[in-house]
Amino acid sequence: MQDKKYIRNFSIIAHIDHGKSTLADRLLELTGAVEIGGHEEQLLDDMELERERGITIKSHAVKMDYESPDGATYELNLIDTPGHVDFAYEVSRSLAACEGALLIVDASQGIEAQTISNLYLAIDNDLEIIPIVNKIDMISARPEDVAVDIAELIGCDLGDVILVSARTGEGIQAVIDAVVEKIPPPVGEAKNPARALIFDSFYDPYRGVVVYVRLMEGEIKHGDTIRFFASGKEFEVNEVGCLRLNLEKTSSLSAGEVGYLMASIKNVQDARVGDTVTTLANPAESPLPGYREVKPMVFSGFYPSNPDDFEGLRSALEKLQLNDASLIYEPETSAALGYGFRCGFLGLLHLEITQERLFREYGLDLVATVPNVEYEVYLENGEMIPVENPAKMPDPLEIDHIEEPFAEAEIITPHEFVSPVMGLVKERRGEYIATEFVDPNRVMLRFSIPLSEVIFDFFDKMKTVSRGYASFDYYITGYKRADLVKLDVRVNGDLVDTLSIIIHRERTYDWGQKLVSKLKELIPRQMYEVVIQAAIGSRVISRARRAPLRKNVTAKCYGGDISRKRKLLERQKEGKRRMKMVGSVEIPQEAFFAILKIER
Repeated sequence: MQDKKYIRNFSIIAHIDHGKSTLADRLLELTGAVEIGGHEEQLLDDMELERERGITIKSHAVKMDYESPDGATYELNLIDTPGHVDFAYEVSRSLAACEGALLIVDASQGIEAQTISNLYLAIDNDLEIIPIVNKIDMISARPEDVAVDIAELIGCDLGDVILVSARTGEGIQAVIDAVVEKIPPPVGEAKNPARALIFDSFYDPYRGVVVYVRLMEGEIKHGDTIRFFASGKEFEVNEVGCLRLNLEKTSSLSAGEVGYLMASIKNVQDARVGDTVTTLANPAESPLPGYREVKPMVFSGFYPSNPDDFEGLRSALEKLQLNDASLIYEPETSAALGYGFRCGFLGLLHLEITQERLFREYGLDLVATVPNVEYEVYLENGEMIPVENPAKMPDPLEIDHIEEPFAEAEIITPHEFVSPVMGLVKERRGEYIATEFVDPNRVMLRFSIPLSEVIFDFFDKMKTVSRGYASFDYYITGYKRADLVKLDVRVNGDLVDTLSIIIHRERTYDWGQKLVSKLKELIPRQMYEVVIQAAIGSRVISRARRAPLRKNVTAKCYGGDISRKRKLLERQKEGKRRMKMVGSVEIPQEAFFAILKIER
């Protein structure tokens, strides 16, 4: 058992692509956890997608031993965190397991929106902040200016900001020294009732769920019976240990330590991130604060391109859910796309990652419907119904009002792009809150905006109007009443449920016209007329006609009475009418991406 005064638990927080995974590599090399040059880059990002996109998707943890110049051996527990806003709850739980955090800022890009967001999370958890300016070796680096900005932001001395290059290794020793000197050792006694915070978990097909924990108080050892506060489930521990690059078995974990435990847990839902673990031998009366259910905010339907792959999709989603407790799904049927699943995600990146993994790991070619959020629909009788699928929207005559989720967003941009960014926010029904100056050249805009406007293509548009210089972060604040309606698409009178969307009333006419025009281009011509309509309830607001293919049946008539031609044309017209009654228009897959291509 390590003396608590020699334990340091810390995390790394940064905006995407500011170099925290590379810095973690250098720390592992300096402490001897891995051989210098004997491993691949971004060692803690072990998923192929993480390396390709340059982001951390799942949080990681690793234990390092560091021998200081005075001869003492310190146990350094690095709890890495995801960098994307979709995984903000994982970040908050990882920070709750630490006493300190390394705040990394790119020397060329400066302070970004998620830098500030994650900094606030760290301050809320009362962590010791060690400011670091990374990538000082780059040609475009301006380390002195960025260091001044960080010092002003967190209120520290300019001399406390450490200048490093994670790529070359310059300044890494100063980072280790600051971790040892400035981050306080953990508190909590081993004799107290056991309370351990779950900050991550994953499913092992042979040993069940492996739970990553930080022991706040007490002790957990092999053979103990443990209980999870959120689920109330009880299990017997069959292995505990510490988190090296591989799992390393030990006899016990005590207050202040970070490690893992296994207890033949078959379902990752039983070991949720943020929950508290205690033992029946020395039980705690209450859980640690901060736990909440992770609630999906973005929903989309996944349908296999080949209907025979439906069971394969079900099996793949079951396996993905074992490692990702925040993914939810339920079967649904579409008249246009057949059998599929309605899936819930933390955000748009989470959706993209899941779809990409289903394709790469399970070979599934999917059609994903337009992402949407969950609305709260209040009926005339006072009942509230959550609606995440437009096809399940109640009859308009039964609805009293609809509420949609809102987010508070922060955009950091050079001041010359403030006007176009504000224009974009106004277009998306955003409400201005405040402006703050981050440094002499950049400002942070804060505003409230409907989540449905954020998840669509807001980020891409923001990058366009700011020429790529703006950064963006948001968090959900709650629900607000809005004038929303369901816009349906009908093809020859048949409802295409998969193309239904929930939209603000002011935009229905413009959106309906654009959607109908796009579908007119994509739906192939038939032997009969195809009528495409956009409607709100029974009221058609936009209509387009796809002309039929037509044979010239009068070509064989040379002269003679006009009634002969009319007779042939009437017979053709009647034939096409009968065809239209029994025929069905096949909607091509490109039509389901039409909404995504429409300019808002």
